[in-house]
Amino acid sequence: MLDRISDKIAGVVRQLSGKSHISEKNIQDSVNEIKIALLEADVNLRVVRRFVNRTIQDAKGEDVLSSVSPGQQFVKIIYDRMVQLLGDERQDLKLKGPDTTSVVVLMGLQGSGKTTTAAKLAARLSADGRKCLLVAADLVRPAAVEQLRLLGESIGVGVFTETNTSAVDVARHALVHARRELFDTVIIDTSGRLHADEEMMEEARRIRGAVDPVETILVADAMSGQQAVDVAKAFDEAVGITGVILSKFDSDARGGAALSLKSVAGTPIKYIGTGEKPGDLEPFYPERIASRILGMGDVVSLVEKAQETIEVAEAERLQAKMRSATFTLEDYLEQFTRIKKMGSLQSLVEMLPGMKGAVDADSIDEREIVREEAIILSMTIDERRNHRIIGPSRRKRIAKGSGTAVVHVNRLLKKFDKMRLMMKKAAKSKKYQAKLMSQLGV
Repeated sequence: MLDRISDKIAGVVRQLSGKSHISEKNIQDSVNEIKIALLEADVNLRVVRRFVNRTIQDAKGEDVLSSVSPGQQFVKIIYDRMVQLLGDERQDLKLKGPDTTSVVVLMGLQGSGKTTTAAKLAARLSADGRKCLLVAADLVRPAAVEQLRLLGESIGVGVFTETNTSAVDVARHALVHARRELFDTVIIDTSGRLHADEEMMEEARRIRGAVDPVETILVADAMSGQQAVDVAKAFDEAVGITGVILSKFDSDARGGAALSLKSVAGTPIKYIGTGEKPGDLEPFYPERIASRILGMGDVVSLVEKAQETIEVAEAERLQAKMRSATFTLEDYLEQFTRIKKMGSLQSLVEMLPGMKGAVDADSIDEREIVREEAIILSMTIDERRNHRIIGPSRRKRIAKGSGTAVVHVNRLLKKFDKMRLMMKKAAKSKKYQAKLMSQLGV
């Protein structure tokens, strides 16, 4: 996500951050490069001008040239301005307590991913302890009701449907049902159009008036760039929206919508869609996205992803195994599953400080993980738990069973031995841990 703009701006930041002396020309040249990167990312022209002018003004106002660390000081100014551009701070949904029913209405154009996003939001809120009800009020798009019903089944969330009635009545009746059945959160999927026409706006206004939602959220396609900003303005003026969910953010290499929405439409981004799975909806943190764009990484998000896939007791068990060098190939195999749940290796590497752009995507061979997984799966339980017993004949059998060569099996076992030694050192030595962290730039 945001690959193009991130590559260019991170390059500028790397050039500046280590400088002990910078001139006004350095600042002007760097700002010009950032300006070009923003324009190429389809960021609103007025937003770009404001960003550039304020960055230069701040750089002079902060006496960057005479600072103890002028390069880092100027990078800090760029970061602060980028965070401000993205919305300053995290804006969560303003839901009521569990004893009261909160209604969230989702609106958007056809093809923005509204129905899928409704299910993702329900899955996320359900995981947080809310009792959610999805409402199929999109009676225009063929199969929209059936799609939401199937999505609801897949995540274990109830779906309210009605036929031979209006979308407004569906929403109204769903709210009565939710209160009777003690649902604390109602998420209404409304109909979309190919463009923002008056008929759709009027229906949205009537639904809003009928259910009095705590949040009226626009689902916008991040890949549509400035069009997403124009759509947000149109919906806000016609209906009134409290926030935006940017779908398909994982495919948005440019980032124009994310960088323009708050400044132009005045509407905060509350969530971003990062994939096709029900769990691929993340809160939007301006400071974390700014860090990724500037190549500073996002350790907090990386830790949160890890926490979602591994429990504290399991982490402590693994740490004890690392310390005593009893970490086995069976444990190693379990980590493959957890890494897959966290995302691609490239996306995880880019969350580490200083690693954005430092590691070529082509050098991360995810096929090697697939190969290693196949090799371990071809072993017996005893072999996974004690790799020392794997002699030449066993290695031949494992290679044949995994569709690999003996050299691949040898390479894995050698790598595993080295890794266990490194883990043991890291688990026991604070100094060694500090050394590893400093190498990552943490």
